[in-house]
Amino acid sequence: MLGTIKSSTEISYLFSHGKRHATPYMTMIVYQGDTQHGPSGRVAFIAGKKNGNAVWRNTAKRRMRAVCHDLGGPWQNLTILFIANRKTTKAEYTKLLSACRKVIDSYEVKA
Repeated sequence: MLGTIKSSTEISYLFSHGKRHATPYMTMIVYQGDTQHGPSGRVAFIAGKKNGNAVWRNTAKRRMRAVCHDLGGPWQNLTILFIANRKTTKAEYTKLLSACRKVIDSYEVKA
């Protein structure tokens, strides 16, 4: 089960203190070492209204959740925001997966 972030204040904190990684298909904001919620990692999935309608946003979030699950998330001591862009729903799933894997592997974490 995913540990998700639901509070807008936590998301705002991550936007200002996390490290931003832009991939061609989405942006990931990673914050390392969240001690407030213990060592287990947490994630959030964001798809803005400017990118598309409700169907597009739901599809984008569903794909990002699948990527997170397939890569073994949430990751210990990492809090990650997955932010969709227009290419998130149109990209091949394998390309989406490999782009996110590169970002996660740069932190050398164990799921």
